[in-house]
Amino acid sequence: MQNDLSQAHSQSDVMDPARAAACLTTLDLPADIAPGDALPPFFHYLYFWDAQPPGQLGRDGHPKVGGLIPDMGLPRRMWAGGQLEFHAPLRAGIMATRTTTVASAQQKEGRTGPLGFVKLHHDISQNGVTCVTEFQDLVYREDPAPDAPKPMPPVARTDEIHSETAHFDTTKLFRYSALTFNGHRIHYDLDYSKSVEGYDGLVLHGPLLAQLLMLMAEQQLGGLKRFSFRATAPLMHFEEAVLCWGGDGTCWVRGPDGRQNMIAEAG
Repeated sequence: MQNDLSQAHSQSDVMDPARAAACLTTLDLPADIAPGDALPPFFHYLYFWDAQPPGQLGRDGHPKVGGLIPDMGLPRRMWAGGQLEFHAPLRAGIMATRTTTVASAQQKEGRTGPLGFVKLHHDISQNGVTCVTEFQDLVYREDPAPDAPKPMPPVARTDEIHSETAHFDTTKLFRYSALTFNGHRIHYDLDYSKSVEGYDGLVLHGPLLAQLLMLMAEQQLGGLKRFSFRATAPLMHFEEAVLCWGGDGTCWVRGPDGRQNMIAEAG
């Protein structure tokens, strides 16, 4: 299926420095953000909340589909990846506007059943200047069959020239969900995550892993103009992650058993 691409949704929000500082604290980084300072890359994800009343939420805690995002009849939602271009820094304490359109929406048949692919296009501006262009890739799928084997994840590279270790717990997942107003129950409701969606624990936010990779890439490159990422296997809240830098702009997340959780390119 193809969605009507003429729809657009615009939302404005002040880039509250207190919220950015709270995120830095959650990530165990110095919380030195003042009004007018440049926000770290991808921190726009802390803003532009889509706060819907309980009756407008799906079973997973996300807003129901059927508005901007078409309803394909598939209950499981995953943020599969994204592509970002950073044209100018977003600055704390200043109003910003995000305009969102559906770039594409289609349903295909996969090896495990029907899949819905939605690509959202976001333009984020301040003072009339486009600061960030983002494409967000969402995937919708059916619930797993109780006896279905888990897919084999790809094996991560081991030739990194720089790496950082990241640890997580339920508190960090809760705080990041709260800061981003992400109601997806796989990040805080253990029973739901295991019994309904078939995971082994609470699932790390894909954007959180991407955020950590972006901060590492920015430090390695001395700045960040573009970043693309793709989630390849879920990481659980009790698992250690190794953030890897390949030296050629590639970076990835390696799980404790060597599986690749995310792959990315930065420039």
